[in-house]
Amino acid sequence: MFISSEPRILTAGDAIVEALIANGIDAVYGLPGAQLYPLFDALARRADRIRTYSARHEQTCGYMAFGHARSTGRPGVFAVVPGPGVLNAGAALVTALATSTPVLCLTGQVPSAFLGRGRGHLHEIPDQLATLRGLTKWAARIERVEDAPAILDEAFVRMLSGRPGPVAVEIAWDTLGQSAPIRALGPATLPAPLAPSADAVEAAARLLVAAERPMIFLGTGARHAGDAVRELAELLDAPVTAFRGGRGIVPESHPLGISAVAAHALWPETDALIGIGTRLELPYMRWTGMMRLIDRPVAPPHLVRIDVDPEEMTRLVAHAPILADAETGTRALVAAVRRLAADRPARDGGARRAVIAAAKTQARARIEGVQPQLGFLDAIRRALPDDGFLVPELCQVGFTSYIGFDVRRPRTYVSEGYQGTLGAGFPTALGVKAAHPDAPVISVTGDGGFLFGVGDLATAVQEGLALVVVVFDNGAYGNVRRDQKTAFDGRVLGSTLTNPDFPALARAFGVDARTAITAADLERELVSALAARRPTVIHVPIEPDSEVSAWPFIHPR
Repeated sequence: MFISSEPRILTAGDAIVEALIANGIDAVYGLPGAQLYPLFDALARRADRIRTYSARHEQTCGYMAFGHARSTGRPGVFAVVPGPGVLNAGAALVTALATSTPVLCLTGQVPSAFLGRGRGHLHEIPDQLATLRGLTKWAARIERVEDAPAILDEAFVRMLSGRPGPVAVEIAWDTLGQSAPIRALGPATLPAPLAPSADAVEAAARLLVAAERPMIFLGTGARHAGDAVRELAELLDAPVTAFRGGRGIVPESHPLGISAVAAHALWPETDALIGIGTRLELPYMRWTGMMRLIDRPVAPPHLVRIDVDPEEMTRLVAHAPILADAETGTRALVAAVRRLAADRPARDGGARRAVIAAAKTQARARIEGVQPQLGFLDAIRRALPDDGFLVPELCQVGFTSYIGFDVRRPRTYVSEGYQGTLGAGFPTALGVKAAHPDAPVISVTGDGGFLFGVGDLATAVQEGLALVVVVFDNGAYGNVRRDQKTAFDGRVLGSTLTNPDFPALARAFGVDARTAITAADLERELVSALAARRPTVIHVPIEPDSEVSAWPFIHPR
């Protein structure tokens, strides 16, 4: 914020922008409207410190902020009008909630005299604040201009403390433009990472020292704990896997890094499971059919969990829970295991690692049949540097990427999490590219999902975002069409699509357009497109109903 201990006369819009700057925000994704004019004017006057990216739909604003936050670990901020604007962006908020991603929604409200009166003022919806509280970790209203700095700082504390997640701040139309003396508060002060109980760590360590075939599952909450996780894995000779958010923390190039398919093969013999910053969606939901609730797993395997969220520990009750930040908790566990194991015979790490290596080889051989998707993913991997970003979408190639794409660094695989939001991939990728302008970013989408937000090709051009979008076009919502044909005597309704000429559509927006038929074509076009550093759409036509389903590996029986 401004450097002065003396108050300055500022509008609420100026105070909000200064609080954003004080908290390290350098980008806002927004779509202006009447209730937010003073905020956008304040952003325009502080363009030296904050760049405002303007999208063509509020959902895109939200998902761009989500992509920014998901790929950086730092808060993503978006601003949209109240009512329909907030509702349009609501999918991005619940996606951020699902993936523990720090996103701040700034929105307006009806004039203060109209709050709660139901008069039908512009963009009014019943109790918008209650709606926002149902979609976020925390939401508040700025009632007075003087309160703006404190409420913004509180938003950052709530967003980043404990389990990260989205928050929202609303302000009445008239209040936003009012002025008052504002005193600088500086950046929000965050609490120290939650440290574990020594007794909890000791109990978990005793289980792990006694185990012979432990396994580690990682989620989003472990992304900052990579060194500690690798140390624990190597100490235990434990394979390490993840489904979406935790991928790349221990990459599959590491001897102990394994895919979800290899993990499932090793699951029956696993006698201890360590979940770090994860809901453990695979072993206790997807691998059990998705219809049976398991909230108190029965050993074996014994379940050890490290999680910063106390509520999460009640949703899936571990045999040895450690309530702590992932890095702090994992380092404490490493120290305890090392101490307790010193008095025991050494593990036969070589034999265990041979079993893990065989499982990895066999898993890759099994998924080779998921074609043509795996061939396309291999082409993308060859074209994309290790520090490049892949943003998948709910499409056949996207689903296959859960099990068949080699993620080499944390945060470089930016998925939608359990919300499974069709249409989220392309706008999320725009935000990833905005946050990483010099890094290669590839959006993988299907024909159905891409059309949810295709208008924001204009945003890519307008904002100079050199995103490469690969559109796999099978003329259908492929998964729905397959399920309908399989389960309902071949009857299909609403899943077969009539599509535009995608290359011509891209060119109409001023976007480079290319076509690829084979995996070799795609690799060649990707290398060329990434080098050109221009917004690009690569159209990949796929014969309808020709793709082999990846679902037997995602929901194995």
